[in-house]
Amino acid sequence: MTNLSTLKCVACRGGDPMLTDSEIAELHPQIPEWEIIEVDGVKRLQRIFKLKNYLEAVALTNKIAMIAEKEDHHPLIVLEWGKVTVQWWTHIIKGLHENDFIMAAKTNQFL
Repeated sequence: MTNLSTLKCVACRGGDPMLTDSEIAELHPQIPEWEIIEVDGVKRLQRIFKLKNYLEAVALTNKIAMIAEKEDHHPLIVLEWGKVTVQWWTHIIKGLHENDFIMAAKTNQFL
């Protein structure tokens, strides 16, 4: 199985299919710290990172922002004192794509 963090995001178009439940079940074990949630019927990957203070939370947020720009795939990030919540999903298809799992794996590398 290919390590997700070594892959690059591919441009996603509106006609691209979202991952099936079986595809999600196959990829999810590679990022077990991430939970699959649903918001308004749209599946997302979410992880809450606990940090020591606000500056560490800001530093993590900035690292995620840099990789998001590099890969041209951007998450929802909520920055709080000692906590960063990150959600990945593909807006254009309103669901999960392999890119989201790639980015979750890349995000994990910052810890």
